Amino acid sequence: MRKETLTTIVEELEQGKEPAFAAGDFPCFAEAARKGVVPSAEEAAHSVAASLTKADCAVFRRALAAVEAGETAWLAFKLVFDAEAAQRNVDNPVTPVYGETGSADGRPAVFFANEAGEVVASRPFSPRDEFQVLDVTRGPAMHTDQFDGLTWCAEALPGTVRVWLVGATDASAETAALASHVGFSVMAVDDSADFLNEERFPTAERILLDSYADLDGLAIKPGDYVCVLTRGHVHDPEACVWAVRHGAHYVGMMGCRSKNDNVKKVCLEAGMTEEEWESVKRPIGLKFGAKTPAELAIAIAAELVDVRYRQRTSARARAEHEEHLGR
Repeated sequence: MRKETLTTIVEELEQGKEPAFAAGDFPCFAEAARKGVVPSAEEAAHSVAASLTKADCAVFRRALAAVEAGETAWLAFKLVFDAEAAQRNVDNPVTPVYGETGSADGRPAVFFANEAGEVVASRPFSPRDEFQVLDVTRGPAMHTDQFDGLTWCAEALPGTVRVWLVGATDASAETAALASHVGFSVMAVDDSADFLNEERFPTAERILLDSYADLDGLAIKPGDYVCVLTRGHVHDPEACVWAVRHGAHYVGMMGCRSKNDNVKKVCLEAGMTEEEWESVKRPIGLKFGAKTPAELAIAIAAELVDVRYRQRTSARARAEHEEHLGR
């Protein structure tokens, strides 16, 4: 979620205007539309925007403060398509009881929630509302569509993590699809249009280089993740040096020990330090016996999710989560 978007919403609400919600600023609305629980992302955005008042400034100001502080937090949205059903209590013998009523009211709403369990809203909310806000923001969202008449969705305030896939290999193409599916913004890089094309990388932004010497011209940011997957490993050294030099949060490289020893030699000759070399995850991906490109992509995408989770979630919150799961 962009800070500029939140600032504009606050300004419009303060002026007594209905904020102009662009559906593209809230990808979660599109996901709700794909499930068929709302007519379209645009209508979902409009229904929430139309329900807001000046009192909701507090929700968006809290979200702005979270963005500025780098806090792990979310905006949660209640989307209502049957007001009467949304307010009925339909507890069951499997899940906990959330009170005598369902949702507090039959109107769309926006909530702020953070890792610590703080919830901010402009209207009174029911215990079940609070449960679903926390579930859709920090948990598996198993209860998003549990109750009739409404659905829930959320946007992470830290924003989308950008992943660079350097090399248009088969494993890279498979990883691009999975990484996009689990919410990363994917940049695919190669020096051959035969390998880097829309058919192989339909969900990624494709960057075609004249040569790998042009890597330094790419605008990588310190919070980005880099997966080094070049064809034949030929350009792994350039990719590693580039990623480390620009301070990428995560750098992982494909390859076996003997090949990586050769890459290390070239990287050190190019000015990389021993400490920087040790910061490169090798081999890339979680360890579970993956060998085919599709299997390797699962291992890589899983590791990216794990790195993002650990980056955004405190050790205390992770421990509480594991205890809650009984694991």
